[in-house]
Amino acid sequence: MDKLKNQIVTEKSIRLLQQNHYTFQVESKLTKTEMKNWIEQFFDVKVKGTNSSRIANKNRRKKSKLNLNLTNQKKMIVKLKQNYSIPLFFS
Repeated sequence: MDKLKNQIVTEKSIRLLQQNHYTFQVESKLTKTEMKNWIEQFFDVKVKGTNSSRIANKNRRKKSKLNLNLTNQKKMIVKLKQNYSIPLFFS
């Protein structure tokens, strides 16, 4: 799937693994329902819920003194039902 960019591995996301929450960076136009359906089909798990948040744009300056806006990014935290896990992560 093109819309799922990568997994986010930070201190917070590792702590969330203990609660069966998995964090992904996704395309900004992806909806919660699309993400839920894709995760359930691809990993053969049951999703209990999803949370999403947008990562703010950052203005960057180049040598030509033009301000560039980076594209919007979005992250999703997927909570799985009990006794399910995604094999990419070790909990």
